[in-house]
Amino acid sequence: MIPALFPNVMIIRALLEWDNEVQSYAATCPELNFISSCGDTKEEAITNLKEAIQLMLEPIPEAFLTSSSTTETVELTF
Repeated sequence: MIPALFPNVMIIRALLEWDNEVQSYAATCPELNFISSCGDTKEEAITNLKEAIQLMLEPIPEAFLTSSSTTETVELTF
């Protein structure tokens, strides 16, 4: 079982699809809010998707979390 051998490994499924219109591969991760990327090859699309996922999962810098007198928080309802 992989998680027991590598406790810090996250296994994420991605969908790869060839797009004839733009002549490239699209890589989409439905498990992470459908984050997507693309590439000229399958490998490039996967590499780009991994980078996008790493950026999405990166902690938000503290400077963006602290509010200032010019910052206002609002709630949006759709």
